[in-house]
Amino acid sequence: MGLFEETLRDITPVDESRACEIQKRLDCKTKPPGSLGRLEELAKRVCLITGNGHPDVSRKVIFVFAGDHGVSDELVSAYPKAVTAQMVLNFINGGAGVNVLGRHAGSDVVVTDIGVDHEFGLVEGLRNAKVGRGTNNIVKGPAMSRTDCVRAIEVGIGLTNEFADRGYGIVGTGDMGIANTTPSSALAAAYTGLSAAEVTGYGTGIGEERFAAKVEVIKMALAANPPDADDPLGTLASLGGYEIAGIAGVVLGAAARKLPVVIDGFISTAGAVAACEIKPEAKGYIIAAHKSVERGHIAMLKLLGQRPLLDLDMRLGEGTGAALGMMLVEAGVRILKEMATFGEAGVDGEKIC
Repeated sequence: MGLFEETLRDITPVDESRACEIQKRLDCKTKPPGSLGRLEELAKRVCLITGNGHPDVSRKVIFVFAGDHGVSDELVSAYPKAVTAQMVLNFINGGAGVNVLGRHAGSDVVVTDIGVDHEFGLVEGLRNAKVGRGTNNIVKGPAMSRTDCVRAIEVGIGLTNEFADRGYGIVGTGDMGIANTTPSSALAAAYTGLSAAEVTGYGTGIGEERFAAKVEVIKMALAANPPDADDPLGTLASLGGYEIAGIAGVVLGAAARKLPVVIDGFISTAGAVAACEIKPEAKGYIIAAHKSVERGHIAMLKLLGQRPLLDLDMRLGEGTGAALGMMLVEAGVRILKEMATFGEAGVDGEKIC
């Protein structure tokens, strides 16, 4: 049995049996019940995910997967494919948005070349887990083989296991890949059943003419790779990307290790949906950081049963939203662990305490 199959075997639904106990602890804090809103919800969620009434999420890591896409040949992005490799170097030099917000959140940022069409050689700070030099053009056939898709998923699982073993308590997902909103839109259409037009957005800021062409490209991709509802892994392989599969692996790995996984925006959510289509029990371990302006994002969040924490009109990707979301998760956990109860503070409180 390989790592992929072992991980699926180890994923069980989140145990909700202690929800009332944890809620009582929150209600005994020196505040009106529920007055900290979703911060309390996050604290309870993390306790249930981890099975630990005093979870530690102080050690955080965001996994940024980079990969190229054959569909970029269809000119669906405002930027050339070479930008993927250039941005990878920016990541490892600490100059990108995710680096800034990761530092602000106190999170490590781990950059992985999972499918960039460039040979970096030995570069300090870059994980080399290249499955291929970019995917195939999904207009003409499958993005990758089923075998390579599983390999990419296992990269994400392996990283999650490594950092779980090192004591990290929460993981986040990020991406880099020119043209990757196109396969993400194709996956959104395939998994939700919506049309290409209903789930396609403007990506890097393309104009109306290129947007219309992008919708047609996604229609052609769906025609060339008809989705099979009974084969979600096959759908990911045929329409996705190496970095999207890596993100799916992080979600599956986190669920198997009972870690909260904070997903970023549109691309990360495509990976999360793929993971949950493959193993529905993984849904309970996901926390959606924010609502992207990409049109298909809400449809995929709905499929996951997720209400995003933030709505800041963001659409950068990289893991920027995940960094912000992890800060909120930690804030909720700290409320549970550090805020005084009515009894401890000598304040008259609810009789429940």
